[in-house]
Amino acid sequence: MAIGIEHIGIFSKDTENLKNWYMDMFGWKQVYDNGKGTFFLKADDGGMIEFVKSEEDGGKIGDKVTGIRHIAISVDDFDGMVKKLTESNVEIVTEAKVSPKGIGTMFFRDPDGNVLHLINRPEPL
Repeated sequence: MAIGIEHIGIFSKDTENLKNWYMDMFGWKQVYDNGKGTFFLKADDGGMIEFVKSEEDGGKIGDKVTGIRHIAISVDDFDGMVKKLTESNVEIVTEAKVSPKGIGTMFFRDPDGNVLHLINRPEPL
């Protein structure tokens, strides 16, 4: 029986740079390095992202095309993370906002152009 999602894989021409950006931005810890450009980072909640060396460029895909289009990053300090991202000059896709229910969201891109969704939920789904 499937019990959850262990990790998400991101392919990149420069996995070292992308891995370092995620570590610097989110404070995640490197838990694996195969010495050939594949790394795993682990978040505090146990979720992981794998960075794998790509051999070809897939080009930019539209944000509304069928398939996986973003990774949601859960934070406990929404305003602080928005400030850090903004000060780091990330490409913002949609500005930060907080819904009437107190759910904070913002969409932005990592250095490779992957869309990330910053989210803070006062009450889990």
